[in-house]
Amino acid sequence: MATHPEDLRARLEDRADLLEATRLRYRALKGLLEAFFWKERLRADVELLREVATAQPEVDAALVALRRRAAAEGWPRASSPVKLMEEVERLRAAVRKAVLKRLPDAAPEDVLGSALLRLETVVLDAGPLLGRREWARAVELLPRNLPELRAACAAAEVFEHVFKRPVREGALPFTSAEADELARALPLANVALAALWERLARFDASGRVKDFLLKRARRAPQRAARSGPELLLHAAFWSDVARARVQAVLEAWLAPAVPRESEVPALLSWLAARESSPEARLPSGEDFTEGRAGLFEAAAALASLSRARPVGAWNEEAAWARLDAAARRARDEAGPEVDALRAQLLLFIRLRGQSRTPARLFSPERARVPVSSDAESAEGDDLPALARAARQAALRPG
Repeated sequence: MATHPEDLRARLEDRADLLEATRLRYRALKGLLEAFFWKERLRADVELLREVATAQPEVDAALVALRRRAAAEGWPRASSPVKLMEEVERLRAAVRKAVLKRLPDAAPEDVLGSALLRLETVVLDAGPLLGRREWARAVELLPRNLPELRAACAAAEVFEHVFKRPVREGALPFTSAEADELARALPLANVALAALWERLARFDASGRVKDFLLKRARRAPQRAARSGPELLLHAAFWSDVARARVQAVLEAWLAPAVPRESEVPALLSWLAARESSPEARLPSGEDFTEGRAGLFEAAAALASLSRARPVGAWNEEAAWARLDAAARRARDEAGPEVDALRAQLLLFIRLRGQSRTPARLFSPERARVPVSSDAESAEGDDLPALARAARQAALRPG
């Protein structure tokens, strides 16, 4: 018994929408490829070319699967699904023929998807026929469906959400959940933006478009981004804001230790966890050695004690215990950062742990108290000895 055409269309499921959208794209792309000024026409609609190229593997797989199913189940050739498949196949063959005709190094065995991406390079390399202004050229070079542009915009959305709101002085500008999002967004933004700027340099030999956009990237976005260049400017601005704010947080909470770029995501998550649970430890392993993790813990503990004295005897003893444990953990660490932390501890001792001035702003000239015997005895010792001397100096009455 014959199957009703509507039942046949239902069997296509979501492939019907895919084939209908592909049919429309093929028709539009075929018209662009066959035009007299085909490079100009394609340059003005690079997004269409990339959409066809990106969806091509899925379209090819859908046509093969549906052809096999139609043959096995005996679908009538007059049914609308079969007609749709045949039309898409005819248009695919016509588009492929036009693409291979326009490619200078085309081969008969070229796959349509990869050939379309090579054609994009040919079109953008040629540049505009009669010259264009920088913004129009940027629109051509940055179609909105670039994967790198989407990645940069996703990261910028996180940055804007976190850093657009006001922050209470002395508090972290992000929560623990937001720190995890930042840890994922920061490297993603770096890679995506680097690829986008490289793309501009690749297709704009003069460098005018890249310089033009770099200058505008310093301005705060005033309206919702719609075109490709506007999306890039929005992502670049909020990425710069995020880098500056994260750098300020790391300097305030971890100076004099200077994190490497690969260490920043884990440190942000740890600092946020430390706000809710001061006993949270920075795990060693893939990102940090045991000594380096202890160095960051000691720097954070000393910065906290320098900003404000803990309220209550129990809290104060716990804070000094955390500094002592971190100093023991970093005992075997060496380098300029350890020397700088040792110098901070010595200045803290010399000023007897005064709470009004952060330790990183201390200097011997500001000291109102003579150097104590504890500092003199600990000056050549390791970090744990200096941490004990700092505790004694801070808790000494008067």
